[in-house]
Amino acid sequence: METIKNVLDKVHIDIGGENVASAPPKEPSANELQELKDKYTNAKQGQVFAFYDELSTSEKATLYQQLSSIDPEYINKITDKALNPPKTQDVGNEKPLEPLPDSATASILDSKAEDIESWYQKGLDLAAENKVGVVLMAGGQGTRLGSSAPKGCFNIGLPSEKSLFQIQAERIRKVQSLAHKKAGHTADKKVVIPWYVMTSGPTRGPTEKYFQENNYFGLEKENVMIFEQGVLPCISNDGKILLESKGKVAVAPDGNGGIYQALVTSNVMGDMRKRGIEHIHAYCVDNCLVKVADPVFIGFAASKDVDIATKVVRKRNATESVGLILLKNGRPDVVEYSEIDKETAEAKDPKQPEILKFRAGNIVNHYYSFRFLESIPEWAHKLPHHIARKKIPYVDTEKGTTIKPEKPNGIKLEQFVFDCFPLLELKQFACMEVKREDEFSPLKNAKGTGEDDQDTSKKDIMDQGKRWVQAAGAIIESKGNEDGIEVSPLISYGGEGLEKLKGQTVIGPALLEKELA
Repeated sequence: METIKNVLDKVHIDIGGENVASAPPKEPSANELQELKDKYTNAKQGQVFAFYDELSTSEKATLYQQLSSIDPEYINKITDKALNPPKTQDVGNEKPLEPLPDSATASILDSKAEDIESWYQKGLDLAAENKVGVVLMAGGQGTRLGSSAPKGCFNIGLPSEKSLFQIQAERIRKVQSLAHKKAGHTADKKVVIPWYVMTSGPTRGPTEKYFQENNYFGLEKENVMIFEQGVLPCISNDGKILLESKGKVAVAPDGNGGIYQALVTSNVMGDMRKRGIEHIHAYCVDNCLVKVADPVFIGFAASKDVDIATKVVRKRNATESVGLILLKNGRPDVVEYSEIDKETAEAKDPKQPEILKFRAGNIVNHYYSFRFLESIPEWAHKLPHHIARKKIPYVDTEKGTTIKPEKPNGIKLEQFVFDCFPLLELKQFACMEVKREDEFSPLKNAKGTGEDDQDTSKKDIMDQGKRWVQAAGAIIESKGNEDGIEVSPLISYGGEGLEKLKGQTVIGPALLEKELA
């Protein structure tokens, strides 16, 4: 196991993060420097030392430290594999794509109410036993939103002005409260759902500061662990490691699939093991409707005793550009929209001809058993890398000038979180279809785009609150064009607990923030 852990450390490069000592780096000895130069020269990557002699002592030390954390032969290997994927053993014997069978699926849209309630109760029981943990993928910045801050800090314009991080923290607090109440615990016995927040290099510091400034949004500091995903060097179109400056390699986060290595190298797994966590919910920060630590989802997956489960939403139409969860060569997998032909995309379900055969849209919302995550060291280093062709600013190693290219000049290597799905047999995997309007509203675009922007995120939360309040029997009146209602997660997690509103008139837009009298 230790040897495999060393392999993970090799592929999980952590520039300035947890794997780097806090003491200032020291300039290497002549022998140490030559040894590292030989390593890069033998890998035909010696250009990274082009400006070494021009650097200051501290710059030399920093570059040496960074280059020591990278295995150039390994980078060459994964780059070549990504650019020239090996032919699979199944070539010529591929089975047609198929939807997941009924035995592996459930849908909130048409499941029996008693089944959903049973999953909910089981999920609360597991939370009350402190067996549930949450992993948040929060490496993105709000660049496309017009903000340089981590995306989780973004205020989508709700009446409360809560950020995505605060909304999600309060949902965790509410599940803890609901589980505590159901279990009948005394006040001194706490229900704890630890929150593991994965950041990237640029978002780590600002995220930590934001959580500290906001007192962890009411969660206990010791139950929030902020860690960092790894990075990989950026590569030129001719396979060379690029320099961002004369004393620094250009790097990029290793994709959301880097979560697996990061869980091990950051010791999140060690913390989960110490706490006795058995069930993990993982999701992306940009979904304002995400049901964090969802008892129904946890209970569903646990009752089926699977290693991975995933939430999906029904595709709006055949042309929606969303990846699909399905069976590929008999194994669970995600197939991107661009990989599916028109005939397959438009195929209808023989049992329900009014809906698509392939409709399980991937929303990156997953359940993992702890036992599966414990096996990460056995397979994470084998997952494929994918290429993203990008415009990458770099230093010309011959002229010493910084170039800002106008067209893609290199590649960034990344892994996808679903790359491990095909490792599982079908019996180890399950899929739950949920209502889009209740559980999926991603924040991806600048304000005014009209799709997946802060206005749609705000509207989706306000519309959901309005539905909850109406279902509770309240009468809603509007002051103007808007009549949505923001219901604080601390009052209601999923529409429950609003019975006291029956017969009352609520003027929208409104904010329900305090406990109902």
